[in-house]
Amino acid sequence: MKKRSKRYNEALKQIDKSKKYPLEEALKLVLADKTKFDQSVEVHLRLGIDPKKGEQLVRGQVVLPHGTGKEVKIMAFVGPEKEAEAKGAGADIIGGESEIQKIKETGKIDFDIAVATPDIMKKIGPIAKILGQKGLMPNPKTGTIGPNVAAIIKELKAGKVGFKNDDSANIHQLVGKASFNEDNLKENINVFIAAVQKAKPAKAKGTYIKGMTICTSMGPGIKVIA
Repeated sequence: MKKRSKRYNEALKQIDKSKKYPLEEALKLVLADKTKFDQSVEVHLRLGIDPKKGEQLVRGQVVLPHGTGKEVKIMAFVGPEKEAEAKGAGADIIGGESEIQKIKETGKIDFDIAVATPDIMKKIGPIAKILGQKGLMPNPKTGTIGPNVAAIIKELKAGKVGFKNDDSANIHQLVGKASFNEDNLKENINVFIAAVQKAKPAKAKGTYIKGMTICTSMGPGIKVIA
């Protein structure tokens, strides 16, 4: 059995594990769990889908109004004519063929998200495996490929996140930090839930969101009325 910290056990004592809390009440319990660092706040959803059926998979993107609190380092794969545009939008690393060659030779990745213009995608082929292994390959489904690279970068910097279900029909999503106030966290969560609801597959039957839990990265889970 994993040994829990005194802080964790104290937080656990404040929670009725048999109860589902209203979101406002759950957030108060989550934010009462204080640590010396700024913990992430996470939402975990259990969905009524069959993850083995392709037509029932859930995937989407949403811009959280208050961001996630996490700074993302963006790599923009663009041609010379788009470099200034990407830089102006806030890209942290900008490059085309030279940057692709560097990654191919070293295998090193120093960014959290990669975006690209359509014209340069064919040149990314030699590093597709390297990017793919880390889930960083630009993809139209995640909104990371497009001619208007500045708009893509600005949305990502503003708090755009992608979500998808795992093999157990669950979605796990960072929705903010413990330093956020309750109202901002609540708004982020409600916007995220609305996006998941909108992404409901037509083939999914019965109860769609079967369970919802929120927690800090090092705190106990709290069941929420979905």
